[in-house]
Parts: sequence; C-alpha cells; structure tokens
Amino acid sequence: MSTKVIQALYNDDDILMDAVKASRKAHHHIEEIYTPFPVHGLDKAMGLAPTRLAIASFMYGVVGLAFSVWMMNYIMIQDWPQDIGGKPSFSYLENMPAFVPIMFELTVFFAAHLMVITFYMRSKLWPFKQAENPDVRTTDDHFLMEIVVNNNEDELKSFLEQTGAVEIKVVEKH
Repeated sequence: MSTKVIQALYNDDDILMDAVKASRKAHHHIEEIYTPFPVHGLDKAMGLAPTRLAIASFMYGVVGLAFSVWMMNYIMIQDWPQDIGGKPSFSYLENMPAFVPIMFELTVFFAAHLMVITFYMRSKLWPFKQAENPDVRTTDDHFLMEIVVNNNEDELKSFLEQTGAVEIKVVEKH
C-alpha cells in the first residue's frame, strides 16, 4: 500500500522548528524529518515520546556488574584461589575492594557495547544497508519534512510555502 506524502525542504534549522510547530498546531501528521545534524528540541516539537535508552543502559550496566561479580568470585575464589599481595583468597567480600576497578570497567563495557547493539537493532542499521534519505541534500545542509497527504494536497502546499519551505514535492511512498 502506497501513501502520498509532501516533502518540504528547508535550508535553516530554526525555520524547520517553526514549521514543525506550525504543522503540529494545524494538526498535520508529520511522517518523518531528515536532518544533516541533530536539532535540539526537535523531538519535543514533533511530539515524540521520551526515549527509554537511559533505562536500557542502566539495565545493561547492572548485567555487566553482576557478570563481573560472578566472574571474579569464580576465578579468584572458587576455581584458582591464589594469595596475591597477602590478600586471603577464601572470601570474596574480603577481596572486593581490590576488585572494584574490574567491576567498574565491566559495568561500563557491558553498558556501552550493548547500547550500540541496541541502537543498531532499534534503528535497523545493518552493515551494508542502503541509505534511505529521500534527498541527498539532507546529508549536507538541508532539512526535509514529510507530511502525509489526506485529500488536502493544495492546502498543504500553500501551508508549507507559508512556513518558509524552499522546495515542495509530492511523492508516492511504498
């Protein structure tokens, strides 16, 4: 099923922000926005839900911390206990201060690497994936906003011209 969208091209991020706010106020559904760099506040202007990345990162860090505790307990206490620097090897709790750097590093390692994997899976960015941006200028210096057309094509064109769009195209998306 294909849908018809209007692609409005802007050459300034402030003009884009004003256009997004005006489009939301006029109750037009913004399908997607393509920008060459992150625009601060664009997610709130579009009305997107807050991200849950911080929660995922915390959970990944907890997994890393639990793994480090298990790994050090198994390696240094159960499997191959050694007397290093006069530290007794019969209790994990007595040795824990020496293990704090390892616990910290594995917490950060797990959080960082699992967040990268989560980002790639969530955004569907796979190796050798073809770019999906509709206009090559959106990777350089232009901003593109796609709005779904619902039998109001002429009205949308005139509305987007008033918001400061430099170029407006009607496209069938699949």
